[in-house]
Amino acid sequence: QVQMLESGGGLVQPGDSLKLSCTTSGRLVNRYTTGWFRQAPGKDRDIVASINWDGDDIWYKDSVKGRFTISRDNPKNLVSLLMNSLKPEDTAVYYCAVSFGAGGVTRYSGDYDYWGQGTQVTVSS
Repeated sequence: QVQMLESGGGLVQPGDSLKLSCTTSGRLVNRYTTGWFRQAPGKDRDIVASINWDGDDIWYKDSVKGRFTISRDNPKNLVSLLMNSLKPEDTAVYYCAVSFGAGGVTRYSGDYDYWGQGTQVTVSS
């Protein structure tokens, strides 16, 4: 079994920054891809960013390119999402997820095997 814990969410003003962290523990016997998703009220869960095990293949949703940065520290089983220049439309519950079978970055939620419980990010003046 794999457990995942997100942290770092909160209430910020437009233009502010937040750094989300995702810590993975448990039976991590293989290399895995990690993704960050978000779900706003009344909307479907949507991919934000994905990073492969080596950290050399990264994908971002168009609306966050240039503002968000995903990174990983494998010895710590940690994946971070640095979010700069936050906008009200970034308000959502943010989830991290891992995929053991994708082999590389993937945008598809069905490719991910384990999910965290989510952390709330609210951007409001």
